[in-house]
Amino acid sequence: MDRISEALQRARRERGADRIALGDGSRSGRAQEDEKQPEVSKMAYTTTRSVEVPRETLAKQRIVSGFDPCMFTDAFKVLSTRVSQKLRANNWSTLAVTSANAHEGKTLVAINLAISLAMESHQTALLVDADLRRCSVRESFGLEPGPGLSDYLVSHTPVEQLLIHPGIEGLVVLPGGAPLLNSSDLLGSGRMAELVKELKTRYRSRIVVFDLPPLLAAADVLAFAPHVDAALLVVEEGKTWSEDVTRAAELLSATHLIGMVLNKSAEASVRADKPYAYGYAYGRMG
Repeated sequence: MDRISEALQRARRERGADRIALGDGSRSGRAQEDEKQPEVSKMAYTTTRSVEVPRETLAKQRIVSGFDPCMFTDAFKVLSTRVSQKLRANNWSTLAVTSANAHEGKTLVAINLAISLAMESHQTALLVDADLRRCSVRESFGLEPGPGLSDYLVSHTPVEQLLIHPGIEGLVVLPGGAPLLNSSDLLGSGRMAELVKELKTRYRSRIVVFDLPPLLAAADVLAFAPHVDAALLVVEEGKTWSEDVTRAAELLSATHLIGMVLNKSAEASVRADKPYAYGYAYGRMG
């Protein structure tokens, strides 16, 4: 776990710098950038199906972005700010979120990140469940089973019929649909490439976040990675082996790996006085 520990220490130093920059009475570089960004009028959902997701459902699933400010909502705000800055600086608009192994928190990070990105005044966000082996975004929002990305890829269902607005301003969700055994072939297909191009170019202000399967579990991420601009790697403190982090980073060497999210940070758990609290730290790979 030495490499993860080093990343955590680096992230703590960076977070300290962020607090100084974002503290009361000061103006951050992001705030100055926002002054230059025109405010985006949030979409009016006429064809996209709208479903109001109860706040209690979100809280039960540990979806905290958009709730009252606390250390966890602040953590995702810092993450979304850094992601936005990195993407805009390179004229990117698509981001893959993955992990080395299963059950390390990638879907939870992808959902909270997408919501936090959608809440920024100059952009909207689209969350795509591209983990076609274990589609769980729909379940996380408490939505009923239904069609999704797999139906677009297999049955050519129009994507407009699959999108859902979960009652969170600026956010649209494309669920995964039914699980697929040949998911890597479909994620690497020309039809998937066309969809990504369509999603990233239809609205200039939109950031598209893809929740992908774990890197070391299947070839899905490697097949899909050429379609996106950048990737974010989620690891769990105390669980993800440093060797797996190194291997995952190597597999993403042809992709712009913009950073790592350390899930279930011990520091955050202690500060929250909850032994199983979720916390996040950030550090650049390499």
